[in-house]
Amino acid sequence: MARPGLRGMPMTSLRIGLLGGSFNPAHEGHRHISLFALQRLRLDAVWWLVSPQNPLKAVEGMASFDKRFASAEGVALHPRIEVSDIEARIGTRFTADTLRVLRQRYAKHRFVWIMGADNLIQLPRWCDWTKIVEMVPIAVFARPGYSQRSLFGIAAHRYRRNRLPDRAAADLASRKAPAWVFLHTPLHSASATEIRANWSSVAEHTSL
Repeated sequence: MARPGLRGMPMTSLRIGLLGGSFNPAHEGHRHISLFALQRLRLDAVWWLVSPQNPLKAVEGMASFDKRFASAEGVALHPRIEVSDIEARIGTRFTADTLRVLRQRYAKHRFVWIMGADNLIQLPRWCDWTKIVEMVPIAVFARPGYSQRSLFGIAAHRYRRNRLPDRAAADLASRKAPAWVFLHTPLHSASATEIRANWSSVAEHTSL
């Protein structure tokens, strides 16, 4: 399994985007956002942090970690996108704890947390969510049906004075947290819900 930062990565300071999630399954939308983030945020790499089990998501319908990790490896397929099992290895369940470990282990790197507008809405439900915002800069990517609500949500309102204009995105990794940007991205049709349905269809077919 991939171990971020250990595959010939130089010890000099790098700008790393962190995309956490269940990847249930990973799909081209994840890759689309990652490639866009590499460009707009001027990142050296994006690490996909595959969660052993998202505390806010039901276990039912969740594929095994190995299956989800394999799906991420099969989709990433880019030299600057690394799929990581670090949360499984260090035993963290919450993003705040994972970030603390990453910042300690890779103290020279500059991290940016990447999330969709839907997650900005529910961010106040995350454990130690204000500490997350105050640990690393955040790049929020628009999602149809969520963008407007997210900008009027609790998290956006609380940190409204720390929002940067989208033209500052390229400098986000160098900013001291709290700092965040909201970016509009070209739409991508991939949906994890649809892909899970396809997984189920395949499973049902093979069991006949």
